[in-house]
Amino acid sequence: MPKYRKMLTDWNAPYLQSLIQVIETQSKESLIRWSADYAESRLLPIYESRFPHDSRPREAIVAARSWLLKEVKLPQAKPAILACHEAAREAESDPAAQGAARAIGQSASTIHAPTHVAGLALYGALAVAYDTRGINTPWAELEQAAAMECAQMEEALRAAMVENEPNPAKLNWKC
Repeated sequence: MPKYRKMLTDWNAPYLQSLIQVIETQSKESLIRWSADYAESRLLPIYESRFPHDSRPREAIVAARSWLLKEVKLPQAKPAILACHEAAREAESDPAAQGAARAIGQSASTIHAPTHVAGLALYGALAVAYDTRGINTPWAELEQAAAMECAQMEEALRAAMVENEPNPAKLNWKC
């Protein structure tokens, strides 16, 4: 099987930086809520359409929401998140499904460190591009589709964001 890019790699791309600027204004809790909602609505269907009997990505989203509701602590949520990452590794033959699972796992990992939320865009936007354009599409077209998905992510975050958030997450991007 040919090698496919697993994630977007141009951290300085305008579409990523625009999203990051909005992310930086929000609390960890707001980022978890938004990323879980987005992952469930846009990425989970990609994964589940290809692996309908694998509930690990869905369980990672449930675990993140349970943490947000203070029903569980990180040690109780962590196995579901790690299982989602395992599902991603196992989906190597399908770049769209693998990217969706990676994005979901990173989204859920935001309960551990808010910088993980960037994985929603880095993996998820490319997963959507692979899903909608196909895996044999030239990179420039895939990146254009991913840029459009990042714009959708930003729009969804702006719709869900807390205006003038008093406690934005402390984010240290090590890129």
